Amino acid sequence: MKITSKIEMGSAARAVLVALAFVALPAPGSLGAQEAFHDDLTFTRDIAPILQRSCQTCHREGGVAPMSLATYQQVRRYSSRIVYRTGLRDVAGAMPPWYVEKDIGIQHFKNDPSLTDEEVARIAAWVENGMPEGAPADMPAPRVFPNDEVWIAGEPDLIVKTKEIFVEGGAPDWWGEIESVPIGLTEDRYVASVEIKEVNDVDNRSGDDGRQTVGRRYVFHHMIWSTRVIDDGQDTGQFVDRDETDVGWPVHEVGRNPDMFAPEAGRLLRAGSSVVSNSIHVHSNGVDTRAHLEIGFRFHPKGYEPEYPRARLGLGNGVDIDIRGNEKDQELHAYRTLNEHTKIVTFEPHLHAPGARMCLEAIWGYNVETLSCVGYDHNWVRGYAYADDAAPLLPKGTILHIVGYMDTTTDNINIADPRNWQGAGNRSVTNMFIDLGMRVSMTDEQFVREMAKRRESLNLTANDHVIGCPLCTVLPEEAEGEAAAEEGSR
Repeated sequence: MKITSKIEMGSAARAVLVALAFVALPAPGSLGAQEAFHDDLTFTRDIAPILQRSCQTCHREGGVAPMSLATYQQVRRYSSRIVYRTGLRDVAGAMPPWYVEKDIGIQHFKNDPSLTDEEVARIAAWVENGMPEGAPADMPAPRVFPNDEVWIAGEPDLIVKTKEIFVEGGAPDWWGEIESVPIGLTEDRYVASVEIKEVNDVDNRSGDDGRQTVGRRYVFHHMIWSTRVIDDGQDTGQFVDRDETDVGWPVHEVGRNPDMFAPEAGRLLRAGSSVVSNSIHVHSNGVDTRAHLEIGFRFHPKGYEPEYPRARLGLGNGVDIDIRGNEKDQELHAYRTLNEHTKIVTFEPHLHAPGARMCLEAIWGYNVETLSCVGYDHNWVRGYAYADDAAPLLPKGTILHIVGYMDTTTDNINIADPRNWQGAGNRSVTNMFIDLGMRVSMTDEQFVREMAKRRESLNLTANDHVIGCPLCTVLPEEAEGEAAAEEGSR
């Protein structure tokens, strides 16, 4: 079952909030669309550009994926697998690993590698028509990956490496602390984005040995971490009491993409601080492996100062997790009322093996609106950074609601034993239910200014509606009145 967007009208000001899609999407691979390009598709002209943009970051020589998709011969060899994986769209196992459901909610995100429905149909039609190679002159220039490495969000300004660990091929899972690592920064800098990669000695050159991209490629499952200035007299291998120098960062998890902070809310990396963590989860991958993590920070220009503070609010439920065995579409719910005007920067579902999808709703007055629904794959943890003109702008008093959908049947390949009941816990065979997304809070003046920018950039009129911004098309004085009236009714 999918949550659908529902908008009920209240006052006269709300009457202008007409539900319009944020962008018109093509119909999923209609027969007519396939027939239109079925006979003349070629690899060099029509398929290679798609693979370069959305696949070769991982699927290349030296990449993390189990096969390269750079040449015609390579793609032809794996064509049936490509058609199957791209056709999955927003469920576990889909490629590229981007699970936003394209028929509901906001559709504008940063660093979105997903394929359009037309591109999925184009690949399937090319394979069905015999996979013609095409003219060499039509082949785009190959992508260049310096030193066989790639940072998805661009080359970092600072890279910090954790100490190397050794994990035996048959070792049990391990949770614990790692030795802290100085970052080597001599002045405070604000961070625009952070990205973490695992670097190890796993031989990943062959695609024929049955390895999955993540499951047997890495040994780090997650790292909960922060940066902290550590006094000389402290034991650098131990966590100490939190103080004003401690800065928390998004949790690193297997298969994670970069974390993009709001342009107006960079996070502070302090001079002289170290990376510290007392929660590392390491697992074996079947072969003896030496590995470390590399943390890439990208800075704002010197002199940058953030406008908005980080909104520190939890949205999840670790108490009422009661998941029965061998049953689809079991729901978990959690709610949180916003005490400040809030911009949602990212949506990040965090579940465990039974997790199939999560939806994020905003409840404002009589309006109940779905902001996003995304599928979930425990092997590829994704954070979805909204585009600047699409990030939800929600007035204080809005209720955030997340709905998680669990699948403990044999259809879920991540389930070890579908007979098992699951409750809350840290292991993959237990469960969590959290939205780890990032948010910032705003004053009344900042909130009104943000909505005015949105109206101007999207050329909105009083008859438009933007998903996730219930007051964007209301005049500023009316918006303030709406917010005050709603707050007073609570």
